[in-house]
Amino acid sequence: MSRQSNEVDELFDVKNSFYIGNYQHCINEANKIGKPSLEKDVFLYRAYIAQHKYRVVLDEIKPSNDTPLLALRHLAEYLSNRSRKEAIVSLFDDKFKQDINSLDVIWIIVGAIIYCNEGTYETALKILHGNFNLECLSLQLQCLLNMSRVDLAKQVLATMQEKDDDATLTQLSQAWLNIQLGGEKLQDAFFIFQDFCDKFSPSLLLLNGQAVCYIGQLKYDDAENVLRECLNRDPNNYDTLINLLALSQQKEKNNSLFNRYLSQVLDEHKDSALVATYNKKQSEFDRLVMQYGPSNSTDAQDIVV
Repeated sequence: MSRQSNEVDELFDVKNSFYIGNYQHCINEANKIGKPSLEKDVFLYRAYIAQHKYRVVLDEIKPSNDTPLLALRHLAEYLSNRSRKEAIVSLFDDKFKQDINSLDVIWIIVGAIIYCNEGTYETALKILHGNFNLECLSLQLQCLLNMSRVDLAKQVLATMQEKDDDATLTQLSQAWLNIQLGGEKLQDAFFIFQDFCDKFSPSLLLLNGQAVCYIGQLKYDDAENVLRECLNRDPNNYDTLINLLALSQQKEKNNSLFNRYLSQVLDEHKDSALVATYNKKQSEFDRLVMQYGPSNSTDAQDIVV
């Protein structure tokens, strides 16, 4: 067996744990590996970022770091410091003006993640285009699903399956595509998540995937049971709260639970896409109330919308 194969085998548990959302196990496995490895460190710090432990990353990866780990410092800054977001996006814009093929793949992955967070999926696809790294392909598929381009997402999945049909990322990508397709494909997606739960251990990522499948199948009680388990694991998890919002709209005849979960999202996830959209709509509503409310004495013909 080659030296490269040995390294891949040694890092399998680290990478696999990260991909299925078992971030603490990823960290534990990475810390067991004594041999220096840039790839190991990449997944170690990404797991800390996924746990919102940004200070660990910022303390250990200095601004002067001359390895691809610097991309992860920028990601931690982007996610932890609202005032730095615009500067970090500009930094990556400038980075990708050079020959993108000369960059380590982690720069491309982090750049795509940041662009996805910004909602600029076309820009993310532009930097991912032509890169056949399995994670880059998975990110392409996620971008396309967010753009409702299921047709193109199917093509990307076919490429992933040809490259490595049994890979964790390929299987998860199949599940995400199946959810988008809906119908009978929801059960196929559920079985993929269940298979990973059985082989390894349930994570919030896998359990929320199952909950989405249940909601799509109108199995609301089953979805609620899974989401209750998610709440017990982490009461502030964003995906769990979003799924509970969706579920409460289907199950509850009053809005008390919905409002409670919404308040929690607004309080705990101020920088999320949902909160940004909510605040924008709230501002628009307030503006219309001011313009058209009974206390406004301005003539209608004088109001410019």
